[in-house]
Amino acid sequence: MSQARRTMSDLTGFWVVAAAFTSVTAYATVPTPLYPLYQAADDFPVPVVTFIFAAFAVGVVFSLFLIGHISDWAGRRRMAVIAILVSALAAVVFIVWNTVPGLIVARFVDGVSVGVLSAAATAHLAELRARARPAETAVVAASVAGAANLGGLALGPLVGGTFAEFAPDPLELPHIVFLVLFVVAALVLRHVPETVDTSARHPAYRPQRLALPAASGTTFTAAGTGAAASFALFALFTSLAPTFLHDTFRVSDHLVDGAAVFAVFGAAALAQVLLVHVAQRTQLLIAILCFVVGLVSIAAGALIPTLALFILGGVVAGSGAGIMFRSAIAAAGALSAPDRRGETLALLFLIAYGGLVAPVLLVGLSLPFVAETTVLLVFSAVVLLATLGSGVAMRRHSLPARTRPDDRAR
Repeated sequence: MSQARRTMSDLTGFWVVAAAFTSVTAYATVPTPLYPLYQAADDFPVPVVTFIFAAFAVGVVFSLFLIGHISDWAGRRRMAVIAILVSALAAVVFIVWNTVPGLIVARFVDGVSVGVLSAAATAHLAELRARARPAETAVVAASVAGAANLGGLALGPLVGGTFAEFAPDPLELPHIVFLVLFVVAALVLRHVPETVDTSARHPAYRPQRLALPAASGTTFTAAGTGAAASFALFALFTSLAPTFLHDTFRVSDHLVDGAAVFAVFGAAALAQVLLVHVAQRTQLLIAILCFVVGLVSIAAGALIPTLALFILGGVVAGSGAGIMFRSAIAAAGALSAPDRRGETLALLFLIAYGGLVAPVLLVGLSLPFVAETTVLLVFSAVVLLATLGSGVAMRRHSLPARTRPDDRAR
C-alpha cells in the first residue's frame, strides 16, 4: 500500500480518525435545537420538521449501501476525506439556502457523509488500532468507534443549543464554524496511514449486498426489531423533542433543547461503555428495564406535565436504547457466517434506519389531526411493546455469559 503521505504513527492516526468521526456525527445533530428557529424564520408547520429529519436518514441509508462499502478497496483514508468534504458541502448548503427545500437538501447531503464515514471510519479505527497495539483486545477500537458515533450525536445538540442561545446569527454561525473545522480535518486526514492496499485489483462495483443469516430468521428479526426501536427513540428526540419542549413545557431556552437531546444520546453512549464486559443476557435485561421505566416516565412527564420527569425518562430510555442497539449488533454478527458478516450487518442497519425514518414520518403526519401528547403516548406504547418482544427473544437466544459481545460480533 502507498505510504507516500504517511507523516504520523498508526496510534496518532487512530485518534485523528476518531476526532474526525466525532465531528461529523456531532454536526449531524447540531440542527436539532435550531429547528424552532428555522420554523419561525420560514413559517412552516411542525410536521415539516419530520420530513427534514427523514431526509438525513435517507441520505445515510443511500450512502451505506451504495458508497460506504467501497472503502474496502478504494481506501479508508480516501473515503474518510471524501466524507468530510461532503459534510463541508452540507454546511455550505445550510449557509446559503436555509428555506425548507434547502434544509431538506442539506440534511440529505449530511446523511450521505455520515453513512460513508460510519463504514470507513469504523473499519479504519479497528485496523489502525490492531497495527498500533497488536496484543490488545478488539473491544478498545470498537468502544472508541461507538463513543465517536453516539458521543458525537450527543455533543451536537449541545453545541447547536449553545449557538442558538448565546451567539449571533445562530442559523449561519454554527455551520460556518463546522465548515472551517471540516476543511482542516480533511487536510489532516490526508496524512493518516492507509490500512488498505489501494494498488491491488479491485472488484467491479456493486451495491452492498444484504444477507439474512441462514436458519436464524427469528433471532435476527428480534435483533432487527430491537435496533429499529432504539433508533425510533433517538429519532423522536432529534426531530421533535425541541418542538415538544416548547409547546408542552413552554421552554424557551434553546440550550435546554440541546441539553435534553445531549442527555439521551450521552446516556446511550455511557451505558455502552460501562457495560462492555457484562454478559449479554444481563445487558438485555437491563435494557428492557430501562425502556420500561424510561418510556413510562416520558409518558407520565408529558401527561402531568413535568419537564424533569420527561427528561429523566429520556435519559433512562436512552440508556436502554444504547444497550439494546449494541446487543443487536452483537447478535447479528454472531449469527452470520464470517464471509457474509458485512452483508448481514448491512441488513441490520437498513432495518435500524427504517426505525429512524418510518415512526417519525408517521408522527409528523399525525400531528395535524391528533394532539401532541396523544401522539407521544401512542409512540411510547409501540416502542415499549417492540423492545419487550425483541429483548425477550434476544435473551432466549443470547450468547454464552462468558463471551463478550464485541468479540463475537467482529
